[in-house]
Amino acid sequence: MAAVDIRDNLLGISWVDSSWIPILNSGSVLDYFSERSNPFYDRTCNNEVVKMQRLTLEHLNQMVGIEYILLHAQEPILFIIRKQQRQSPTQVIPLADYYIIAGVIYQAPDLGSVINSRVLTAVHGIQSAFDEAMSYCRYHPSKGYWWHFKDHEEQDKVKPKAKRKEEPSSIFQRQRVDALLVDLRQKFPPKFVQQKSGEKPVPVEQTKKEAEPIPETVKSEEKETTKNVQQTVSTKGPPEKRMRLQ
Repeated sequence: MAAVDIRDNLLGISWVDSSWIPILNSGSVLDYFSERSNPFYDRTCNNEVVKMQRLTLEHLNQMVGIEYILLHAQEPILFIIRKQQRQSPTQVIPLADYYIIAGVIYQAPDLGSVINSRVLTAVHGIQSAFDEAMSYCRYHPSKGYWWHFKDHEEQDKVKPKAKRKEEPSSIFQRQRVDALLVDLRQKFPPKFVQQKSGEKPVPVEQTKKEAEPIPETVKSEEKETTKNVQQTVSTKGPPEKRMRLQ
């Protein structure tokens, strides 16, 4: 199949007339294709001359020039129409093929267009891969070349880290830590103390001053208890004398 001129390349468009779809068949498909609003139809073709002169399609074999023929039909879904250059009753040159699916007309791509499209798609993919690979490449005179992937770092941040089970500490470790904490507390005593949760920390010196009167109250309480004991003893009489047994 010969390649179509770039100016006549209509691979990216389609055409349809919904009024023809119910009556579309092998006998009317060429009339449907020859509609004036169809961008795929060439009005200078021999089919237009035959139509104007009200002749049959058999006269196309006697003419020279561009013509359209029904190449394949699978009613009522698929019809294939070929555009060809007739040079003699037995010699024609195919120019393009058009397929009609459910009333919608498309131009079939030629072999050169298919190969060109696939090659451009492959080259674009390879070029994109090289560009992306170059964006991850880093170089430093002292280190040389290395790869720096940012996507992997973001994925690692998003992924939840598996929690490791903490093994309970041994008795030796707990006692040893307590001893170290006590030693550090003696060497570096705290300057502020928080007596209750939620309260502001208070200096240690202030707490010591408040705690000093406590022993006096304790002594006074001890004195009162001793007095009460003496009074109870005095109120009681002398101990009774017991009879000695001979």
